[in-house]
Amino acid sequence: MSIKKLLVSACLMLVAMGAQADEMLKPFVLASKGTGTIAEKAAETKSALVKGGFTVVGDYSPYAGAEIIIVTNNELKKNAADSESGGYGAIQRIAITEVGKEIQVSYTNPVYMANMYRMKGDLGNVAAELAKALGKEEDFGSARGMTARQARKYHYMIGMEYFNEPSLLATYGSYNEAVQAVDSKLTAGKGGVAKVYRVDIPGKEEAVFGVSMKGRGDNKYMDEQFIMNEIDFQPIRSTAFLPYEVLVSGNKVYALYARFRIAMDFPDLRMMGKNSFMNIMKSPEAIRIALQNAVQK
Repeated sequence: MSIKKLLVSACLMLVAMGAQADEMLKPFVLASKGTGTIAEKAAETKSALVKGGFTVVGDYSPYAGAEIIIVTNNELKKNAADSESGGYGAIQRIAITEVGKEIQVSYTNPVYMANMYRMKGDLGNVAAELAKALGKEEDFGSARGMTARQARKYHYMIGMEYFNEPSLLATYGSYNEAVQAVDSKLTAGKGGVAKVYRVDIPGKEEAVFGVSMKGRGDNKYMDEQFIMNEIDFQPIRSTAFLPYEVLVSGNKVYALYARFRIAMDFPDLRMMGKNSFMNIMKSPEAIRIALQNAVQK
């Protein structure tokens, strides 16, 4: 090959790499929308996921008109094992949501999550496997999206938490004590915080738990339905934001602070006005306290 052709090939490769690096990522993927019932679509979706090589580790209905399925596979768990605090990215969430007379099937964007959670791999293969199993109509959750580089450095605004600034909820004497205690306490559903799933990260003292959160009266600010009623208002719903996570890593128990965890899935949400962060201003601390009370010694 001539030097000229080599230079042209190199330039084209650099352009392709640059285009990939600048790909605009969004939090969620719409798999399909159409008629049917929640139950029918949930059964159909679970079957497709299992056939696609995923393991269903949990499912629940956070409120009427919504069902969420949580899955993992070997690649997700391996990437979690290779990444610091990787347990958050060991699962993907799939939502079946009734909006008017339409049923929407959507799921978390694995590549977006991998970069938000600063994981070693970008989970591009997992994204392709989910698209093959469930379909892909469009990415959504942000008008413009953000690049992988922006996602890895993301926080909502000055003074708000980054991914590497989680809340420390509890400390135990050992990993085994911590993970067994957290499992037992979340299974008991103390304070409206209850276990939805558990995934253990292979070869690592780390486990991620998904939790539902129910609160009324003075505790309404930690309630899933209250929060989603305020912020999940777009025509295509972001139901796959749920459930929230608790991470046991070593002998410590953590959760991402809600000013990061909510904002990463709703990056376009306004600070003030109707359907804004102002309406759930008390929720981040209410969530932290609820989770801490649920898992503390």
